[in-house]
Amino acid sequence: MGELRIRPAARAIVLDPDDRILLVRFEFPTTSMWATPGGGIEPGESAVEAIRRELAEETGLASFEVGPVVWTRLHIVPFIGGRWDGQREQYHLVRVPSFTPSPTHSWEQLNAEYVFELRWWTQAELDEADETFAPRRLPELVRELLRDGPPDEPIEAGV
Repeated sequence: MGELRIRPAARAIVLDPDDRILLVRFEFPTTSMWATPGGGIEPGESAVEAIRRELAEETGLASFEVGPVVWTRLHIVPFIGGRWDGQREQYHLVRVPSFTPSPTHSWEQLNAEYVFELRWWTQAELDEADETFAPRRLPELVRELLRDGPPDEPIEAGV
């Protein structure tokens, strides 16, 4: 078997002043899940540039500071028509004022990327949800981040 083709990606843990997290609902052919906004890092693009582009496209957010990497994740699953065998993600903390998401991409464009919904979640809603999150332990990771602040070294978030 050849070497795995791993796509580099950057995601944003977008938190508002009420400590709500903004999540995106992805609808794939075989599963539905909630995850943080973000995506693949394009050739010649930095992780911060990717986060700025992805947040504009998915949420309409244009003015914000990109904080430290607090989580990392290696997810092995074939996707994008078999072009990639997985994705290595780095999750940056992004603190913003409350806002109503207004993507710059059309819903047709977002749906083509499997994005179907955006919404703010409280910690209580995360804890009580009967939903699939990516990473799976997202509620626990958010709780620890809110309680302890950004870690000195990024935490491996798991699958």
